[in-house]
Amino acid sequence: MRKETLWEIHVRENPGHSARYIERFEELRADGADLHGEARLIDAMVGRTSRILDAGCGPGRVGGELASRGHDVVGVDLDHELIAAAVRDHPAAAWHVRDLARLDLLDEGLARPFDVVVCAGNVMTFLAPGTAAEVLRRFREHLKASGRIVVGFGGGRGYSWDSFFDDVAQAGLTVDATFSTWDLRPWSEDSGFLVAVLSPGTH
Repeated sequence: MRKETLWEIHVRENPGHSARYIERFEELRADGADLHGEARLIDAMVGRTSRILDAGCGPGRVGGELASRGHDVVGVDLDHELIAAAVRDHPAAAWHVRDLARLDLLDEGLARPFDVVVCAGNVMTFLAPGTAAEVLRRFREHLKASGRIVVGFGGGRGYSWDSFFDDVAQAGLTVDATFSTWDLRPWSEDSGFLVAVLSPGTH
């Protein structure tokens, strides 16, 4: 039986939350805020026209910017309203409504393996409890053998660093590097944010 994600529960209990989330980033963009730190990092990690999966893409902020830089981007999110905004604002990428814990784009014939999977925006903290290792495993299955996964989320959100690293190991992934920001500041256990670069272990 499928578990309801914490995001779905939040949206159910707070009608209009998705619309407000979209509006918040539209306002930040209009104000000239720098919204592309994640995309710059991913862009620097790959060659031109790379295959990139934006997992938990929301309204397409990260994946849309990567598509504008010439990459082949597929974005997935469980929230229909966020996906509709991504389709409207970033038509250069492909956007799909999907549950990350059941993600199987390759079997559906929607995508070839990816060079990078990026999971930004605290997505990991909004998953259904107990599904993070499965989500990471599915990310790994969508990667090329040389591919990498980049995950970023904040602390103090009910998903500890130790739990994350345990889930990474359970998913058969290796931690290549950790940072405390998307501009690559050093990370420690006391950091308030984690950006982790992961690679597939031996299959």
